[in-house]
Amino acid sequence: MACADPDPGLSADDAPGAQRPVTPHAAPIVDAEGRLTYVGDDGRRYVVGLPADADEQAVELVMQALRRGGTLFQDIETLCRRWLDAVSGDELDDRSALALLLTTLETALEDDQAAESEGDL
Repeated sequence: MACADPDPGLSADDAPGAQRPVTPHAAPIVDAEGRLTYVGDDGRRYVVGLPADADEQAVELVMQALRRGGTLFQDIETLCRRWLDAVSGDELDDRSALALLLTTLETALEDDQAAESEGDL
């Protein structure tokens, strides 16, 4: 995974902590300025930098696909927040509920992808 940079003025390779990748804590989003960003496990928002050899046309196609899914992603985020509100409390703190949600979604989606890949063979 390439490192992302919390400072939008620097590329990922110029970041002071470029040796240590930051694990995303949430799915990436396109911010108001059209940049792909994510919140890291350290709580900071990161701007995903493009490789120097990035094909602008391919990048634009990816950005269009992300924009098409934007409304659906917002719906998913709303449902996730509702779920977190419903399960968080004395028995399950907010942070643990979020970790449970993210790992459960990741596992379920990875299982689906693995099953699809096996079907392609």
